[in-house]
Amino acid sequence: MKNIVVVGSQWGDEGKGKIVDWLSEQADVVIRFQGGHNAGHTLVIDGVTYKLRLLPSGIVRKGKISIIGNGVVVDPWALLEEIDEIKSKGVEVNVNNFIISESANLILPFHREMDEIREDAAGKSKIGTTRRGIGPAYEDKVGRRSIRIMDLRSEKNLDQRLDSVLVHHNAIRKGLGKKIFEKDQLKSDLLKDSIKVLNEIG
Repeated sequence: MKNIVVVGSQWGDEGKGKIVDWLSEQADVVIRFQGGHNAGHTLVIDGVTYKLRLLPSGIVRKGKISIIGNGVVVDPWALLEEIDEIKSKGVEVNVNNFIISESANLILPFHREMDEIREDAAGKSKIGTTRRGIGPAYEDKVGRRSIRIMDLRSEKNLDQRLDSVLVHHNAIRKGLGKKIFEKDQLKSDLLKDSIKVLNEIG
């Protein structure tokens, strides 16, 4: 089986999405293997503009399978918004052409807040993140305390995983003089919206 990999060597804005879209005409499967929804891939096909942030560029091509791999960090609310947006332009997104790895890690509200807290505290040393929680989510992935797509399938497991990750984050928040993050509302929102996410991946 022949594979083609497109890897950017700059800080983004390189046109990776356009290259992948061009190559996808000859491919059966298009996979996004890393990154988060800070990237913006704008494609214009037959006069229609598509703006993708999480979905692989191949999603706009009929007859292709698009996959979000386990190296991607996924904001579930951003993903649902993007799916709704692209469906409104006549693109099909369903269990026949779209797959998410169950090992993909989630970006949650406390990741976004931590991204903002760090950037604001850095002053002139800030690195200019998009404040979307991507870096902190990768830290939890490496630290083996993250919430994964598969954890949405079990309320008991999700509850335990949230307890574990919030022990870590709330200790840091206290040290920075910030209010601790409460679990209950987040758990409720995740359980409610996870049904929509799981419906998209079967």
